[in-house]
Amino acid sequence: MRPTTPYVVAAAIAGCLICFAQTTPVPIKGKLYNTAKQKLLDGKQVFSFTQSKADPAAYCEYAKHYDYTWFEMQHSTLEFKDIEAMIAACPAAPAIPMIRLPDAQEWHIQHATDIGVLGVIVPTVDDVDRARNAVMWARYPPYGRRSSGQGQAASIWGKFGNYRQTIDENMLVAVMIETPTGVANAYDIAAVPGIDVVFIGNNDLSSFSGFPQGDDKYEALMQKVHDDVLRAGKIFGQANAQKYYKGHRLSGDAKFFQNGPSNDGWVPPAGRGGRGTNPLAPPKGEEPPQN
Repeated sequence: MRPTTPYVVAAAIAGCLICFAQTTPVPIKGKLYNTAKQKLLDGKQVFSFTQSKADPAAYCEYAKHYDYTWFEMQHSTLEFKDIEAMIAACPAAPAIPMIRLPDAQEWHIQHATDIGVLGVIVPTVDDVDRARNAVMWARYPPYGRRSSGQGQAASIWGKFGNYRQTIDENMLVAVMIETPTGVANAYDIAAVPGIDVVFIGNNDLSSFSGFPQGDDKYEALMQKVHDDVLRAGKIFGQANAQKYYKGHRLSGDAKFFQNGPSNDGWVPPAGRGGRGTNPLAPPKGEEPPQN
């Protein structure tokens, strides 16, 4: 028998790592404790509020009324310790904590999951590699390569059962298509095992493509993403709830949004984040350009 060489061992290990990123978590029995993900799986729309400031009191009040919290780390000065403190301030809040990260780096995603989020949002996904990284660092083996940390996540979500055994199914991995390159690769991105949601970053797609929202060419880009995501069997969404959650030809299939109406009719106080009393308005700095 031929001796096993280091090259054979290395190849076997590499093959196993590829398998990690190509395996989908086995469904668990009963309803998920990630209630936002459960609503999506039930075919319902989900909406958020955007938290861009370190303000536990405001966060806990807003989190009573929405499906999930969009903690903003791509376009804010929030740090992980700020979000950790807010989650700890009201760990049973109805709004499921999710973070839009600036990228798909290991340390960003593992910090996010260790502090107790049940979802990660990765922006500007142009290719399969970035999508695979989002999955790989968000899920434990054998579905990914998340390592065991000592954050507050297990103490918050362990009340629903063994955290290590339940979190992979409850974790929501969402990626954003925001460029023509991402549109071209939308099917391959959506087809990555472990990706749950693929949604359009509407304002950036307009910026990167040069087509204003509402233009026929912009609509064609949206249509392609929509078709590719559904063909891959994943959940489709749009960032701009104000424009697309109802009344648009794709609204019926769009399920995941940034901002949008509250679950109970509650309206945010005037002036917070530049939204005034319009709960559908995008956060300050992310308003669509005026054509």
